Amino acid sequence: MTGALALRAAAEQQASTLPPLLAAAEQLASTVILGDHGRRRAGTGDTFWQYRPAQSTDHARSIDWRRSARSDVSFVQDKEWQIAQSVMLWVDLGASMRFASTDKLPEKATVARTLALACAILLIRGGERVGLTGNDLPARRGTAQITQMANLLARDDAADYALPDARGMAPHSRAVFISDFMGDVTGVQDALTRAADNGVRGALVQILDPQEEAFPFDGRTIFESMTGALRHETLKAGDLRNRYLDRLAARKDHLTQLARTTGWQFSTHHTGAPATQALLWLYQSLAQPA
Repeated sequence: MTGALALRAAAEQQASTLPPLLAAAEQLASTVILGDHGRRRAGTGDTFWQYRPAQSTDHARSIDWRRSARSDVSFVQDKEWQIAQSVMLWVDLGASMRFASTDKLPEKATVARTLALACAILLIRGGERVGLTGNDLPARRGTAQITQMANLLARDDAADYALPDARGMAPHSRAVFISDFMGDVTGVQDALTRAADNGVRGALVQILDPQEEAFPFDGRTIFESMTGALRHETLKAGDLRNRYLDRLAARKDHLTQLARTTGWQFSTHHTGAPATQALLWLYQSLAQPA
């Protein structure tokens, strides 16, 4: 429980100390309906959208007599259709996410979980329903949902790499997958395809340690997974650099193409960079119309 409370505190702090993001969220809330992420259309609601000529099916009480007095045509007010959007989050809890190259950098898991919770806090403040994919936490509103989410995200997976869980996503909702995406990419492809088939759009956020981008190894080196299940020793680590960087670039390109094909968006965030950048990108990505 202590770990979950600390995780939520970190996420609350992250969300509350992001002036650019909060300014963008306030601007968005003042111009569009946050719950529908800017997809303006006529329907049931309280916010004025536009005037339109009255039709025979409109009730007399719907006519805006003040606007109609300035024309030979009767006008009615269209209201914006408002419905809270469900946003489902999947955060990689696999052991690979517990990697940090130095004591001065946070673990990838800490960054991923804090980012997910900060995003959830902002979405719930905007009236959204937020949950976790799978069957553990259906989408709901309210601060109690954040506490429940923090409890579930505080757990660790025993396996080195976890696969995205596409269950529990309502048709035409939004979703966020946060991971290092260093495991089997087939699982990501399957999850995105399943989501796209249900009209779900969202964002992939890849979390990497700077060392995973630079591959600063040379000479005799032992590479070992976080669980110790995978191990490779080499006397010439420098000879592996180009091949590793090529495969990393290919993985990013594959993820980019998967996102583009399924209507998602993809971005990479490094644990040494301010989390503000990733949170702003993520929130704006969710605000894009489907």
